[in-house]
Amino acid sequence: MKLKSTLIGTKDFYMRVFAIVVPMIIQNTITNVVSLLDNVMVGRVGTLQMSAVTIVNQLMFVFYLCVFGGMAGAGIFATQYAGANDNDGIRHCMRMKAIVGALMTALALGVFLIFKQPLIEMYIAKDTTPADAAATIKYATDYMNVMLIGLLPFAIMQVYASSLREVGETKLPMFASVSAILVNLVFNYFLIFGKFGFPRLEVVGAAIATVLSRFVEAGIIIIASTIKHKKYPFIKGVFKSLYLPWNLAKQITTKGMPLLVNEFLWSSSMAFLLQCYSVRGIDVLAAVNISNTVNNLFNVVFLTMGNAVAIIVGQHLGANRIKEAKQSVWQLLTLSVGCCMIMGGIMACLAPFIPHIYKTEPEVKQMATYFLFVVAALMPVFAFAHNCYFTLRSGGRTLITFIFDSAFAWVIVVPFAFVLSKYTSLPVVPLYLLVQSLDIIKCIIGFFMVKKGMWIRNIIDMK
Repeated sequence: MKLKSTLIGTKDFYMRVFAIVVPMIIQNTITNVVSLLDNVMVGRVGTLQMSAVTIVNQLMFVFYLCVFGGMAGAGIFATQYAGANDNDGIRHCMRMKAIVGALMTALALGVFLIFKQPLIEMYIAKDTTPADAAATIKYATDYMNVMLIGLLPFAIMQVYASSLREVGETKLPMFASVSAILVNLVFNYFLIFGKFGFPRLEVVGAAIATVLSRFVEAGIIIIASTIKHKKYPFIKGVFKSLYLPWNLAKQITTKGMPLLVNEFLWSSSMAFLLQCYSVRGIDVLAAVNISNTVNNLFNVVFLTMGNAVAIIVGQHLGANRIKEAKQSVWQLLTLSVGCCMIMGGIMACLAPFIPHIYKTEPEVKQMATYFLFVVAALMPVFAFAHNCYFTLRSGGRTLITFIFDSAFAWVIVVPFAFVLSKYTSLPVVPLYLLVQSLDIIKCIIGFFMVKKGMWIRNIIDMK
């Protein structure tokens, strides 16, 4: 009975969890469905175009996660301030996020503008024909030039959306995101293929549609939250100044810096892994793109559950409800893994069919199918590791989360993938399987870290 009560929550507990996660699941599902449709549209233009978009999106992914990581330190405090009903504290955290977002955007623009060409060329396999290599580089460069315009509205949107989620408000970010997604989908169709009098711009059209959707999402969430300031009192006057108590700014920086470095190193490790896979041929990029796009659609449950852990456990810790925090962690882990066993099974059943909606070579479709089988089988493993990460982070143990996440990636996963890709002739599918399976080790480490309770801290009460 004790084990059951530890792992299985009450009806009220699940009602609270579902109230938080369902809007985010809807938002992320629609996002990923549209991303899949976008991907198919680009894929119907050509394999080289799809590979080019994959390269740029992987590089942009580093920026996106750096923004998440840079704002996460303030987010930990904001969640606990929400638990303590401290609106001034949340307001200060939003200001810190805005400063971080502006710095991250300026830095990313500098890096991408200066090092654009060499970054793209890293992903072109040596055996690629000169014509294919030149075409891929041109498509990627054109796509990136437009995508850079969307960096600032993305950062601004994250300041507002993350703060709303940290107080338990997930409906407004969902509405803003869904509206932006619809804009993205419609203009993708118009601009990629040149429909209804619009020019046929192919990959550039895809980039324009994405950037337009970024501005729409930021605009909706800023205007709506400002109008409804009585419902969200911390929004009122939030940017009349950028005042921050020095002690809080210092604490957020101390806690947030490991998270920023972590997200940069982890996302960089993912970019490096893609480069390792790409040495097996440029077709691998297209296959990974298909697999990742489909995988993201099925991953929405455990990714959203990570946010639920951060919100629910963080608020318990901020209100000094330690017993409830402990109990919630194991119940959320159980729920996430159980759901992902189901989602993984569904994805495995659909894996042989989904790649065939793309207009690409049979070899690419077959490779993508095998990749999907791998991630479907390992989905419960990824879910457990992901939720352990957010549990450790909820109490402000950011140095530990850094070691658990990016240090693990760069010390174990990246060297393993590099050696196998550079010094063996192992085909890409078993290489991919072996690399992805390393998360089993991460799960074992995460289990003992969570069980030990090293994450349990109320950081807003610390002197």
